[in-house]
Amino acid sequence: MDNDDLGRSISYGEAALAYLKGNQTPAYPRNYELWYTYAAGFNRELNRAINEHLKRQGRVTPEATEHFYEEFLSPVRLSDRVGEVSNQVSSEIGGLLGMLESSGANVRGYGESLRDAASGLSAAKSNNQINKIVQHMLTATNDMQSKNQDLESQLAESRSQIKELQESLEAIRYESLTDQLTGLANRKYFDESLELATAAAKRRGEALCLIMCDIDRFKDFNDTFGHQTGDQVLRLVGAAIKSAVQGRDIAARYGGEEFAIILPDTSLGAAVTVAEHIREAVMAKELIKRSTGESLGRITMSCGVAAYREGETAESLIERADACLYTSKRKGRNRVTDEANPTVAARRSQVA
Repeated sequence: MDNDDLGRSISYGEAALAYLKGNQTPAYPRNYELWYTYAAGFNRELNRAINEHLKRQGRVTPEATEHFYEEFLSPVRLSDRVGEVSNQVSSEIGGLLGMLESSGANVRGYGESLRDAASGLSAAKSNNQINKIVQHMLTATNDMQSKNQDLESQLAESRSQIKELQESLEAIRYESLTDQLTGLANRKYFDESLELATAAAKRRGEALCLIMCDIDRFKDFNDTFGHQTGDQVLRLVGAAIKSAVQGRDIAARYGGEEFAIILPDTSLGAAVTVAEHIREAVMAKELIKRSTGESLGRITMSCGVAAYREGETAESLIERADACLYTSKRKGRNRVTDEANPTVAARRSQVA
């Protein structure tokens, strides 16, 4: 993630908090997600609906916020929205086909008029006959020009509508593959990407590494300071991970407080360096409670790194990286363990 992306994500987050305060809405994860999406402009339909509501009501109440979330962002709505957009696309295609068929009929009719005029000119015996034929040609030509202008206008409108539908599909795709709290890829996208990455590594003979990270003692932190502060921690970690990956790297929230980073064409040593950068970036940030300004201390992460072995499955690679992660936990947390360490355990232990 480059500085521009980081700056944009921060500005979206700050704008979301401002919207929450301005509308006197509790900063629950769903509400934050709604206003972050609105600030980023990821969902044009959502923005249009909220803007219209603001014009009428002046503010978005918590009840209206819940309504907008269920209508536009709830995961159960994704398949419905895909179906709706697909139906709209089909309708647009049908309209375009109808216009093209009509245009073809117009062209054929104009051609017949020209052929009739050519035949009439060859048989004309007087200026009066020629004038009538020319007038008929002018009328047919003007009529064709008018119909072409109508067609161009209709095509321009269809292009605009299709572009909006395309943007809607992109927004839906983004939502379906993104963890809304952290902005990282979600588990679904991670699983698909790792399958593709292992297949590519096997096919090309390239290096591939996987980093698994886990926030140390996150449950205790969450229980002590509350879920909203816990969400703040997850967002902070997400931003730190984003700043450490680049190019073809894929960072994802694996589940809960666990994260994963896929590093194509990367050696084990280079992957360990990336993991160290992530660990240091997270540890360097002091967590401040927004409501009081109170320092809640610093958080740490434990990481495990594994390199792809020829012919193995994605599941096997995850298991080995996970084993390295939990060796870091056992050895005192806040550290990176890779497979070069002979003490890596074969199985996960019950360490938070």
